[in-house]
Parts: sequence; structure tokens; C-alpha cells
Amino acid sequence: MLADTLNRRADTLAEFLQRHGPALVLTGAGCSTASGIPDYRDRDGAWKHNPPVLFNEFVGKEPVRKRYWAGSMNGWPRIAAALPNPAHHALAQLERHGFIHTLVTQNVDDLHARAGSRSLVELHGNLKTVICLQCGSRLSRAAMQQALEENNIVFRQQSAASAPDGDANLNGFDTSSFRIPACHQCGGILKPDVVFFGESVPRSRTEHCLQALASANCLLAAGTSLMVFSGYRYCREARQRGLPVIAVNLGRTRADGELTMKVEADCGSILPAISERLCPGQITACSSRQS
Repeated sequence: MLADTLNRRADTLAEFLQRHGPALVLTGAGCSTASGIPDYRDRDGAWKHNPPVLFNEFVGKEPVRKRYWAGSMNGWPRIAAALPNPAHHALAQLERHGFIHTLVTQNVDDLHARAGSRSLVELHGNLKTVICLQCGSRLSRAAMQQALEENNIVFRQQSAASAPDGDANLNGFDTSSFRIPACHQCGGILKPDVVFFGESVPRSRTEHCLQALASANCLLAAGTSLMVFSGYRYCREARQRGLPVIAVNLGRTRADGELTMKVEADCGSILPAISERLCPGQITACSSRQS
């Protein structure tokens, strides 16, 4: 019964992309859960874990930075070891065959790029790089991890449950003695080069996504509740442009009342099934958008 349902839904989505593509695809945490990276929200859109740290609190409060980096030191190895799952590979395959114009991801785990997606916009940045908020210099997250571990040997012995985006649940841990490396260039505050909650997506990145949407024939939101406005805005913009909008997600989304179609399905199952139908070998790619 479950296999029949999956097949019917995959048939419907494949037909949709065949008819309306190429698509701008917007992905969220639901695409990475099969890679062992927890998502933020439950089926009703509520937080599963403690809410993410706010940008202003990270910048203005050293105890917040200590707790953030202590959790990140514990959680980063899981992110670094994560591998792209069938959902990531399916989207890369659909792009290669012309069914995806641009993939915009809200994820910061680098898995879409590692799976082979090329027309890719990482809307919220990428955890693999750390930036100084004072001078703008950058270093790799791997180098930051080495410095964190060298400065905090006692914390290396701690173990905590995984949380989204390379964090860890440190409830009950005292992080007051945690030592955060400063920028080697200027001594400034170091931060992952990602967009925190309360921080704005760079304007140039937003405009690039809007231009990509203008060249697409439809929007497919996959594995995202769309609760964050930086992602939801593209669904709203697509509807204003008269483009079909379809969502694949387990649970409700912020755009449920505005969707052309919604499919309740796990991305790790449904996206590979769509790819199998549309990319079985030499196929005809989607036609470009008609003027």
C-alpha cells in the first residue's frame, strides 16, 4: 500500500515537472535528515529543539558565543562526516537533465554541492567557512575546529545529542570556562559564514534568486516548512508572477493556502522516484520558458 502511494505521488510530480519545468527548487532541512542531520521543526511547524541563536545575541553576549561554539565543537564532526543522500543526488540528476533551472537551498551543510548540483545558491551560506565580523578575513571550519579543541581539551570529553546545523544539545552543561579563538588578523569575533536568525540574507544573493525565478517555469519547495521568510518569499513571488508552486514536505508549510499542489512525502523517497521516471537515460530536457 505504501509503495503504491509513493508511486502514484511520484508519477504526479514527474508529470508536473515534465509539463511545467524547468523549476526553481527551494530545499530545506527535510532534504538532509536522511544524511543524519536533524531538522528544526515538527509536522506542525513548531520547534523540535531550542530555537537557534539570534545574531544580535551572538554578537553582543559573550556567554551566548561560548555556548554556541561549545555546541558547534561537539556537533561539527557529525556535519563533516555527513554524506549526500538519495534526495541530494536526485536533484543533481534532475538538474543535469534540464528539469531544474536553479536550486536554492536554505541548508548550510554543503551536501547539495557535494552531490553535484551546479546551478546552486546557498541562501543562508555554508558552515564550512568561518568569517571575522571585524576585518572580514576567513578561515576553514576545519581550522576553527582544531583551534576550538586545542583550547578546550576538557570539553572534548563531553557528549551531547545532535541538533540542527552542526549544533549539539548542551542543556545542563556549564560553558562559562569555554575559550573561543579570536581572529588571528585583528582579534575580532569569529562567526560561521552563515545567516543567523535575525540577520538578513545578502541583497545580492536575494536578487540572484529572484532573477533565477524569473527564468523558471515553476517553483518546487522540497523538505521545507517555509516558516522562515527568507525562503517563503520565493513562494509568494512565484504566485505573484503566476507560476505554479508545488511543495513536497512532511507536515504543514507556511504556504499551504497558496500552493498549486502539495505532496506529503519524505524527500529521501519521493525525489529519487521522480528522478528515476524523468532521467532513466537519454531524455529530452524541459523546454525553456515561453515569453
